[in-house]
Amino acid sequence: MPPMVESPAGMVSLLRRAFEDRQSSKASAAGRGGGSGGVFKMFKLIPMLGSGCKMVKLLAARPSKQAMLADKAIAVTLFGPRRGRISLAIQEDPRSPPFFLIELPVSTWVLQREMESGLVKLALESETRTPRRKVAEEYVWAVYCNGRKAGYAIRRKEASDEDRRVMGLLRGVSMGAGVLPGFFTEKDAAADGELTYMRARFERVVGSKDSESFYMINPDDSTGAGGELSIFLVRLK
Repeated sequence: MPPMVESPAGMVSLLRRAFEDRQSSKASAAGRGGGSGGVFKMFKLIPMLGSGCKMVKLLAARPSKQAMLADKAIAVTLFGPRRGRISLAIQEDPRSPPFFLIELPVSTWVLQREMESGLVKLALESETRTPRRKVAEEYVWAVYCNGRKAGYAIRRKEASDEDRRVMGLLRGVSMGAGVLPGFFTEKDAAADGELTYMRARFERVVGSKDSESFYMINPDDSTGAGGELSIFLVRLK
């Protein structure tokens, strides 16, 4: 069925400052006549039924383009049942398998509530340092949403049948938000048969072997400067 498009106190202050800097950038863009991302707005409008993060200083503020080790637009998808938890999939492109796939300890309606602020930062921290493993290949993550700890999550080693079905249905979607009706069986009453999703293009920034960040690129701002959703992967030293 085709988709219907529709810590310590010091570290707390670092994240708060990054949050405020992002809001200032957004306000400046609005003053120049630039609107906020349509995809972000669409996801907020989907009807729902239902201590600070220890970020390293490198990710407290977005680095300049001269400091980027990698700069490539990728696909990020947030999806989940209306009354369930949201999953995060990061792909090199919408047609490739996710290289990072995890179910966050955050419900769909909570994420929508956070989006009401106009800015969402998801920070995932790993305290493990597996030799010869990239940061996105670690398994156990502490998850923070806008500086508040949400819990722990484990990266999926392989996509489930449900994950592959979602990726298949959204294969031709590069950007959009909406609902996949009739996705779940009648046995899953809590899901009401529908799955919500948001997919957008993100700017990827590799800060070091222990940190990567992703910034949403608004449709009307190809530079990514007006991104309202940011994702950080950090491996603590």
